[in-house]
Amino acid sequence: MNVNLNELEKKIKINFKNKDLLLKSLTHKSFNKENNYEKLEFLGDRVLGLIISKKLIEIYPNEKEGILDKKFASLVNKKTCLEIARKIELHRYILTFNMKDKKKVIEDKVLADSLEALIGSIYLEKGFNSAEKVILNLWSSHIKDSVITQIDAKTKLQEYSLKKFKKLPLYKLISNTGPRHKPLFKVGVKLIDTKLFVAEGKSKKDAEQNAAIICLSNIKNI
Repeated sequence: MNVNLNELEKKIKINFKNKDLLLKSLTHKSFNKENNYEKLEFLGDRVLGLIISKKLIEIYPNEKEGILDKKFASLVNKKTCLEIARKIELHRYILTFNMKDKKKVIEDKVLADSLEALIGSIYLEKGFNSAEKVILNLWSSHIKDSVITQIDAKTKLQEYSLKKFKKLPLYKLISNTGPRHKPLFKVGVKLIDTKLFVAEGKSKKDAEQNAAIICLSNIKNI
């Protein structure tokens, strides 16, 4: 086992007195069934949610709850956690069953979960204020991007279709290909008076969003 904890601490600007706690946040159950990051992930998810919720209310004091909820979901979902985990190269520090493999592959879910566990460990080690400081630093660009976040394409297309046709858009799963750990979904969507617009995504949900974007771009005067 050769994990450079000091290097990670420099990246997050936190010095742990309890190195075992930090190491636990990086330990997958495949490496240690009893002493792993699962409970820290549970805690970190709640800490992240609280801090992001607090920040959104500070930034958007007059925004409607529905819009805040959409912004919140985009900031705390696994996709955003994965992007941030990759940003700090968290894969270099995670302990899994394949540690001896120089070309070890860390699954996306493990990366995102471990980031939440890391947040949980920071909270236990340093408290709320330090956890808040780390999160707001790591999430800074994503929080800035939330300023221009609009209602997602699928919701917008649904509202348009209901208003004009009194019917929901029709989505159709065309294919699901690729390996299990890296699937590729192809989905089509159509309205009453349109052709089928097709798009791909790493999940069915992403493919539906992409198809809705294409459909919207082809509808005039929306």
